[in-house]
Order: sequence, then structure tokens, then C-alpha cells
Amino acid sequence: MSAMGLKEYREKRDFARTPEPSAAQAAEREGPLVFVVQRHSARRLHYDLRLELDGVLKSWAVPEGPSLDPKVKRLAVMVEDHPLDYGFFEGTIPRGEYGAGQVVVWDYGDYSPEDGGRLLFGDRASAEERVQEGLAQGKLTIVLRGRRLKGSWALVKMKRGEKDWLLIKHQDEFAAPESAREDEGASVLDAAREPDAKPSAPVVLSGVPGARPAAMPRTLSPMLASLADAPFSDPAWLFEPKLDGYRTIAAVQDGNVRLLSRRGLDVTAKYAGIAAALRRQPAAQVVLDGEIVALDKRGKLCFQCLQRYLETMKGPDSQGEEAAAVIYFVFDVLYLDGYDLRELPLTRRREILGRVLAPSKLVRPLEQFEGDGVAIYRGAVEAGLEGVVAKRRDSIYESGRRSANWLKVKSARTDDFVVGGFTLGTGNRAAYFGALLLGQYDGSGRLIFAGHVGTGFDDRALADLSKRLDALKTEKCPFAEEPEVNTPATWVRPELVVEVKFSEWTRDGRLRVPVYMRVRDDKPAEQVARSEATAEPVLDAPAKPDPPDSELRPILEQMRNLRSEFTLHVQGSRVGLTNLDKALWPERGAVRPLTKRDLLVYLTKVSPHLLSHMRDRPLTLSRYPGGVGGEQFFQKHWRDNVPDFVETIPLTEQRQKRQDYLLCNNLATLLWLGQVANLEYHTWFSRISPGPDRDLPADVPGSEAGDFISRYPDFIVFDLDPYIYSGAEPPGAEPELNREGFARTCETALWLKEVLDELSLPCFVKTSGRSGLHIYVPVVRQLDFRATRAAGRTICEFVQRRHPEAVTTYWAVERRSGKVFLDFNQNARGKTLVSVYSPRAAPEATVSCPLRWDELGKVYPTDFTLLSLPDRLARIGDLWAGILEARADLKQLAKLS
Repeated sequence: MSAMGLKEYREKRDFARTPEPSAAQAAEREGPLVFVVQRHSARRLHYDLRLELDGVLKSWAVPEGPSLDPKVKRLAVMVEDHPLDYGFFEGTIPRGEYGAGQVVVWDYGDYSPEDGGRLLFGDRASAEERVQEGLAQGKLTIVLRGRRLKGSWALVKMKRGEKDWLLIKHQDEFAAPESAREDEGASVLDAAREPDAKPSAPVVLSGVPGARPAAMPRTLSPMLASLADAPFSDPAWLFEPKLDGYRTIAAVQDGNVRLLSRRGLDVTAKYAGIAAALRRQPAAQVVLDGEIVALDKRGKLCFQCLQRYLETMKGPDSQGEEAAAVIYFVFDVLYLDGYDLRELPLTRRREILGRVLAPSKLVRPLEQFEGDGVAIYRGAVEAGLEGVVAKRRDSIYESGRRSANWLKVKSARTDDFVVGGFTLGTGNRAAYFGALLLGQYDGSGRLIFAGHVGTGFDDRALADLSKRLDALKTEKCPFAEEPEVNTPATWVRPELVVEVKFSEWTRDGRLRVPVYMRVRDDKPAEQVARSEATAEPVLDAPAKPDPPDSELRPILEQMRNLRSEFTLHVQGSRVGLTNLDKALWPERGAVRPLTKRDLLVYLTKVSPHLLSHMRDRPLTLSRYPGGVGGEQFFQKHWRDNVPDFVETIPLTEQRQKRQDYLLCNNLATLLWLGQVANLEYHTWFSRISPGPDRDLPADVPGSEAGDFISRYPDFIVFDLDPYIYSGAEPPGAEPELNREGFARTCETALWLKEVLDELSLPCFVKTSGRSGLHIYVPVVRQLDFRATRAAGRTICEFVQRRHPEAVTTYWAVERRSGKVFLDFNQNARGKTLVSVYSPRAAPEATVSCPLRWDELGKVYPTDFTLLSLPDRLARIGDLWAGILEARADLKQLAKLS
């Protein structure tokens, strides 16, 4: 940053009074140049256009704001350079200071100068050189990629004054009449934040976690969707119309366009109009994902029209309805100007796509919907579409993989099949064939017979298929087992793929009521495997709030007893309560001290959920007789007599003798533990009860059953602790909760989730209630703790290799400083983490709270306390209710990989 360039900026401001950023040294940046427009409600409302150049923001005050109408020329007065940090400044400059008034970020994005028709988004050095030349010459043409301002613009210097310029919109697809302008004053910064929190910086590629500098890929395989068995609603998912066309990857590099089919074939020549429209996109390098479709004369999707369009290139004798339009609908961006974007969450990729894509008649963004997924599905079907594609908001782009993070929800059941042969035709089909013999590949690469289809063919399809089949005839049956058919069969090489509609699968694996739909030239035969329908997603799906429990009401009524000591009647048991008014958590600001009574009320309200997650899990107590500021001790074994309603289990821990562990399997036990000042509930990751995924061997005595079963965990667990210090800690102390540390932990959690998603492992996240996060991967109880620990270690070390500057797995504290500690060591029998919904012995009375993945970065551990958590549960239910139903079969995944 040039010190001289910011001298005027410094001289005009008293940084002891104004919240504006001081002119600190800027870090070296990469990627495209940035632009910002700020709406400044000073003495007179105006807009400030700022362009990044040489480490500062060159700035112009535009009194009436930018106009999208090329006929309107706006005065733009050049003002002093501003530091780069000013690009995300929002706030109120106090009265008496220069520029007093409110400032919001009205638009932001990146920009490139135009250099003889060439864009320089991917060449920062050349871009800065061209901008300097344009400013020196008094005319600068730029292309903006913002939220509100897009396309080509000009800054032209006027003769009347040294600082007076004109800002003019060029005529392009983003131009609009002045009357169409919506002068909204709202900020476009999209990060959720608390009222007093610092705004987040505008999104630019070099500052987006997960956007990796990389060379432009030559080829990319598209991400594929799994099949859902029914429509569903979930706020963690977005919904797109399911189109009926050809999946196409578009790669644009310095004006050269390649359109690649799902099989990786170059089909650019078939869609010259679409290629021309893509050539005009405001990007030096971009890779898009979308679908090419055709519309009929009524504006409806028409796959036959698309086939007719393609056939017209082969000759004039094609039949069928002519396409009124052939359009490329874009729904994803995978690469942009030097950055691979596939590891960004879907919502961030869509935000970037919205800034980059220049819509036209032939290239359009595919609309996404959020909200009631069932209603969206019904609307799509009523509009004549096949259904919808549901996509997780936080899903990364998994090239070449069929992922459960994208789900097809179809109105009719269809699938793709390989043609392995055909039967002879009779009657008016004698010149063609009778039925196609269909199959799909299993996990061992064998073609398994799935049935035959003999209906759905028109004359054109019969002729085309007969010609194709004649060229594929072979003497060898391609199926793993030769199927029994009613008439002689002719075998063909398994290369032709067709799509078939059917009602269901029979018990013996045959299609019921199949109907031919079309040939799938875009799909390789070796990729055709049976699509098992995925049940409605359970990960992060808000469970329906439980109805008021009639058994809890009388207990809560008893808690209103003002006496400090009394006997509580709980579901047929009696629990003696004492010292109910004893403060266990201190007063903090406007929040009163929280007492033992408050603890017991909280435990009662959350008991339906807390007990379900602790059931049959050995428990380690964390007791605070004097409250969170007093003495604390852990207690694994209870040697004294326990009430009759408390269950215990004898277990052998490592080489120690067998000792009794407590179980918390009923409400009376839960409240008794609260009475003895157990503030935290630390549970094992395994249970002592058998089940469908872990039965007892015949030779294990009943007295040792729990000991045996407890050696097989339900989870792989990851404990994420930030070692980012606030600066207020005493020497040698652990880092205290602070916003920077928690934000870094959330970032690491998302990196970990990316890896788990790549491995097709379900994962659930919760706050620890302290400064970190816990991530649980539910697994079938087939492997012991040594195996799950090894898996956890491998995953953690992989994340560390991807992000060595931010993540550590090292145990030594001195090697953790400034990083997030990703701990896999808890994956051991007898180790514990605090249970979901457990209180914590923190001054703020925080609670370990399950989160949706899209909440990371938007919430803070102190948002969830004994006082606030019951309302959240009543509103959205238990986000972890289905955690064991989602468990992964690690042995089966190992076979598939």
C-alpha cells in the first residue's frame, strides 16, 4: 500500500472518534481485482464507487448513484484513495467527523478492465497495468461482476475539472431503463451477525475458504444425484426443477468455448448458438454445469424436440416436432478465473454464479427454491416437469460421484438400463424386434438381468433401435446368467443405454410394467447400476417438536414449591431434594444467578431428548457441590448405595477390575444426579445393550453381556478445540472462548465435513458448550474402538495435510498454538464427551447444543443456555433424533471403495 496514496485519507479523519478503518498495511492479495459501492447517507445521500488498484481503493463519489441506462451519464467525482479495509466498512461516522452519516455496502464483487475485448480477471498484474493506463488516458472501460451492478461500464474524464468523471453503463444484457432501477438501501453483506458485530468482508475469490488456486481443468465429470423415494421438506435443502435434456459441462477460456457431454465428448459444434452466448460471458476462465433442453412452440420442455434438433444436423429426413428454442440452463459454477470452487458449499457457489453469469436467450440460470419441498415438488409436477432435484445447501461438488447430497425426486419411477439382447418381432413388428432385454451392473461388474421392455416404441424409435442393435450383435450372452425368455433371443454387446419407466421392482428383481422412454447416448454403459431409492434425509432434518408430556407437567408443578427442601414424586419414584435455592451459576449482567432448582427444571424440560441420547451408556459424573466457582471432581464409579431407581452395570475398563458404572435411563435418575450437583453428563460412545447391529455371541455369559457389547462403539467422534487465545488468559491457561477462535473452529468443522462427505459418511455437529465443537459419525457396531480410532486418526491427519497452516493433530500444547486442535483420541473405550443437551460448568450456564450445518458461523456457544435451550427444542425439535438411524456400514463402504 502506498503511504503517500493514503496520506489525505488519514489527514481527514480522527481515528479515535470514527469507526472507519485506519490505513493499516495491506496483505498481499491474489485473484481478480475488487470493486465496492457504498451507500453513504452523509449531508447529502450519495454512492461511493471504489476500485482496487495498487493496494488501495481508487474512489469516486457518485451523487445520484450508478444508472443501468446507457442513455444516462452520472457525475463521478474522484476523491481520496481509501484503504482496502474500507471495502467492507459499515457503520455510522459520528457528527463532526468528515463524511458524518451512515455507510452500508450497497454492492461488491470483482472487476476487470477490457483490453481489446479481452478480460483480465485471471491476470492481476496485467489488469492493474491496464487500469493505470485507462485512468491516465481519461477513459477506462471495466466489466463488473457484482450483486447489483454487472456488465460493461465506462469511466470517462470530463474536461471541466481535474476530478470530474462520468460513469456510463454500456449497452449489454444488463442494461435497463432508468425507470427500472430499484434504489434499495439495504446492505448486500450476507453474513449473519449480531448487532454490534463487525461486518464480514465482501466475498472475493482470494478470501473465500475452500476456493483453491488451480490451473483450469481440461475435463470434469459431473456430480450425479441419487434417487429419493418421496418428496420431502427440510430447511437444510434447496430445490431445483428437474429438467429433461442433456447434462453439459461448459468450459470457457479466453473466448474459447468447449461444451462437454456427460461422457466427456466435445459437443460444441452441435450448439453453436449456446457456445456464442457463452463466449460473451464476463469471465476469462470459467467452468459451468447445467443442462441443455429444448422448448416446444408452447414453451414446454420437449426432449423429442431436442432429439429432432440434433437429427437435423445429420440430414433433412428427421421426423418429430421442431424445437422452438434450445437453451442451456446453468445451475453451478465449478471454476472461475484461477480458482477451483468445487470445495465451496452450494450456497456460496450459487452466490458467485449469480454475480458471474450473464443471462441471455440461450444461456440462463436455473432457478432454485427454498421452503416447503413437498409443495415445490407438486408445483413442478403440475407444470409438466419430471419432479425436482433436492440439493443440500452445504454440499460441495463431488465430481464424477453419485452423492446422497443431491437427490432426484421424480413423479414417475424411471431408471437407465443396458440393452444386452432382443427377442424377435412378430406381426407388424416382424421387421424390427419384439422386446429389449435389459440389465444393470452390480458391485462386482456383472450385468444382472432386470427384465424386458416391449412397449413405448413409435415407428421412428423401432427403426433407429433396430439399426443400432444390428451393429452390436454378438454370439456371447452378456448377462451374468442367461435369462429365460419366451422366444429366441439375439445377444448384443452391452453398449446401448436406454431409459425405462416402470411401476416397481418385483421380489425376484424384475421390472414391473416397464415402458421404453428413450436412448441415453450421454451415459456410458459401465455406469449403469441399480439406483436404490434414498429415504427422506434424516441428517439435520428438524424433528417435529414433541407434544407436551403429561408426565412432565406434574413434576414441573412440584418444582414451583417455594420450600428449599422437599420430596419430589417422579413417575412412581421419590427423589429427596435439598438446597434448591443454592446458586450453581453466578450472576452475569442482567442474568440472575441460576440455582439448583433452575437446573432441575431444565433437566425435566429436556429429559425426553437428553435421556434418549444417554440411554444404556455408562456415565462419568462431573460434580460441583459449591457451584461452578467451587471445587469440582469427576466420578466414574459410585461405591455408596444408590436409590432403587438407579441402574448400574459392572464393566472392566482396560486391565482394571470390574467396577460398577452408573446408567441414566430414567427421569428419576436424571433428577437425582442434578440433586447431587452433577452439572455435566459425560457418556461413553458405546452402549451396553445388544441390538440389530450387534448381537451377543452364544458363548458370552449374561453377566458379561454388557462388557462385551460396550467394546463396539456407535460413533467415530471428533473433538475440535481452538488454541487461538483472546489475550486475556493467565499465563499457562487454556484459551478462553472468543469469537475468532470459535469462527476458526467452525471453518475447520466444515473442512472436516467435506472429507466425511467425500467418504459418504453421515455426520452430526454440536457445540461443546465451551469453546469448541463435537462432530459425531454414527456407525454400525461391527468394529471395535481400535478400528474407529484408526479411522478417526486417518481422517484427521488428512484434514491436517489439506490445511496445515490452520489445523493440528499434535498432542503437545506448544504445537497447537494459533491452530484448531482436531482430536481423534477420544475414540477409546471408557473415554467420554459431554452428552448432547448436557449443561456445562461455564459461568454463562451454556449447554452442548446440536446444530444444523448451515448454522455454523452464524451462532455462538453462549446462544444456548439453560434458559434458552428449551425454547429452541420446542421450536425445532431434536436435530439428533435420527442419529442412530443414519449410521454408516464401514465394512460395506470399504468394499465399495
